[in-house]
Amino acid sequence: MLYMMDAIFQRLVKRPLPGYSWPLLLGAVLVLSGCSKQQSLKALFQKSTPHQAYARQLQQAGLDRGPAGRAWLKAAEQALRDSLVVTLPFAETGYFRPERPSAASYRYAVRAGEQVHVSLSLGAGAAVRVFLDAFEVVPGRTPAPLASADTLVLDFRYQAESDGQHLLRVQPELLATGRYTLRVNREPSLSVFPVLGRNDAAVGSFWGAARDAGARRHEGIDIFASRGTPVVAATSGLITRTGETPIGGRVVWLADGQRGNHIYYAHLDKQLVTPGQRVQAGDTLGLVGNTGNARGTVPHLHFGIYRSGQGAVDPFPFVRRPAEATTLPTGPDRRGEFVRLRADALLRSVPGTEKGKASNAGARLTKQMPLLVVGQQGTSLRVQTPSGEIGYVATQAVVAAAGTPLRRLVLPAATELRTHPIASAPAGGALNAQTAVTVLGQAEGFSLLRGPEGETGWAVI
Repeated sequence: MLYMMDAIFQRLVKRPLPGYSWPLLLGAVLVLSGCSKQQSLKALFQKSTPHQAYARQLQQAGLDRGPAGRAWLKAAEQALRDSLVVTLPFAETGYFRPERPSAASYRYAVRAGEQVHVSLSLGAGAAVRVFLDAFEVVPGRTPAPLASADTLVLDFRYQAESDGQHLLRVQPELLATGRYTLRVNREPSLSVFPVLGRNDAAVGSFWGAARDAGARRHEGIDIFASRGTPVVAATSGLITRTGETPIGGRVVWLADGQRGNHIYYAHLDKQLVTPGQRVQAGDTLGLVGNTGNARGTVPHLHFGIYRSGQGAVDPFPFVRRPAEATTLPTGPDRRGEFVRLRADALLRSVPGTEKGKASNAGARLTKQMPLLVVGQQGTSLRVQTPSGEIGYVATQAVVAAAGTPLRRLVLPAATELRTHPIASAPAGGALNAQTAVTVLGQAEGFSLLRGPEGETGWAVI
């Protein structure tokens, strides 16, 4: 049965049945295989991400032993090692190509206390299943899963517990095709800013600033506002302590039971809560003042966050306003199109047109090499090379391969079109003798040909 499923799978890759969706047909194969008596109760009830569950289905169906299934699993693992570097917030439009399983991955820096918001929307008619997986990246360790989603809910948020690097992997099911838009933004993890009517623009003294002639460092942020401005609960929780100290003046401590944080409000003019009182986000806790060692200074709130077992942490990422959303490219939609460079250049792991920074440079690209556009971000195109490498090139640095072919010719004999520029690659189609074709590019001794009906593949001519 496994041999039959792989044969069906190969037929779908080479010649899809008219009127049928490839992902739908694959789903039917998986459902049939999922009824096998060999499926264990452990596999049925084991907790896993949607991506892991789908990979297990491929393995149970035996599709991991076929070329397409192996390529899908390899792409998933490769994405965890070879990610592109982006800065939050970012937005990118992308393209899934059915004939070559792939996974896009993006690495970005996070601060403890930030909330990361991931959303993906599919283009019209793209009825495919997509897996989103966020990981924490620590050098020398296997990436640790943080949050996951699939097509049912392609929108989720998660909080960064520490400063570091995170990675987002985007991978569709096998044989998926279509366009998508991905957005990743940073948001505050605390739902309410601690001073009513203010935002992070009112912060005038930040974490780590020198205090007492450098004898100590500022363990919080100072939010400036007029005396008597309400100070509010940044999140729901329990008031654990109030009182007055020589440094903090009139203070309030709020325990955030959901996250394990202790939130500190100091220099209050008045306290309006008592220990043991439960409050909701936005409830008034006191009024802005300048008590304690702030006496004689402009009224402000000292706002601090202490984490269990860790001590004071920078509270600014917890309350910083969401960054303005990145605008999507306004030029032509080139996703799924082959392009070539105007001149030889380097493939970049970071979007942008700036030169230099050899550490961001990848493979050298020749101007004869066709590049498949699999994404657009700002003034950059995310492209895939004939060998499968992914990176960025400047939009202004390319020309459309179909609009400016290397040459045109008539095939002297029947020619197989291979899916990759290697002799062992499977054939994805064929063109008859005397067919007029355009040469879109060249790589590894092969030419990328396009026939009169849009048939595209690699051949030695």
